Order: sequence, then structure tokens, then C-alpha cells
Amino acid sequence: MLMRTDPFREFDRLTQQLFGGTTGTWSRPSVMPMDAYREGDTYVLAFDLPGVSPDAIDIDVERNMLTVRAERRPADQDGDVHRELSERPLGVFSRQVMLADSLDTEHIDAAYEAGVLTLRVPIAERARPRRISVRGSEERKEISG
Repeated sequence: MLMRTDPFREFDRLTQQLFGGTTGTWSRPSVMPMDAYREGDTYVLAFDLPGVSPDAIDIDVERNMLTVRAERRPADQDGDVHRELSERPLGVFSRQVMLADSLDTEHIDAAYEAGVLTLRVPIAERARPRRISVRGSEERKEISG
């Protein structure tokens, strides 16, 4: 059996692990890609987290700082299976987003489907636009001098 070898592949892998690269480590998290957009009276934040178990996702809100943290561990391998190629990043992924005061952080909805974590943050009732009616005076007074 012939094996094609690349003497620099192992060096690249070690360099990424030592200096961070695109791979997160358990001590230094990597950033996860995110999209943010408005859908009616709700802001939607979508984070790419393929291959992460829903149990490994933590979402915290302190004041107006939203923190999403996820961890991807190596797949369990039985026996003497050797990893020949590992391009999928492992470790901790983290993202912090400052939320505006106009958002209702008490009613954030989180869903995880097909490797995408979607958070829906409603706009607070007090921040929604509303129409204020103006009353006019029905009675006119005459000024005499």
C-alpha cells in the first residue's frame, strides 16, 4: 500500500495548536461566525456551530451583554483508530454581543437546528413605536380688552 506523505502537514497542525490559528483551544476560545438581522419586532442572531452537541452550548445574558459559548470535543473513537486528517476545529468557541437597551433580554428564544444556533430577541414593548394622539381644545374663549 502506498501512502502519500506531506512532511509539512504535521508541522502545520502543531503550529495551529500552539499559536491558535483558526482552531480554538480550551484555554483560548475561537470566534464563531454570526449573522444578525431584524425580522419585524424581533432581532435574530444566527451562529454557525456545526457538529456541536446542544448540551455543549451555554448562553448567558448579564445586563446587556449576551455571551454564547460552545465546545466541540473529538468524536469518541474505540480501539486503535488513528486520526489521519483533522481539519475540523475542536475546542471552545465563544462570541459576545452587546444588546441594545431597547431589546427584551427576559424573553430570548433559542433553537438549534442543522448546526445553526438561532436566538430571537424581541424588541421591548416600551421601545416599540406608538402613535400619540393630540387633543384639541373644543372650547374657544374670546379675549376682550
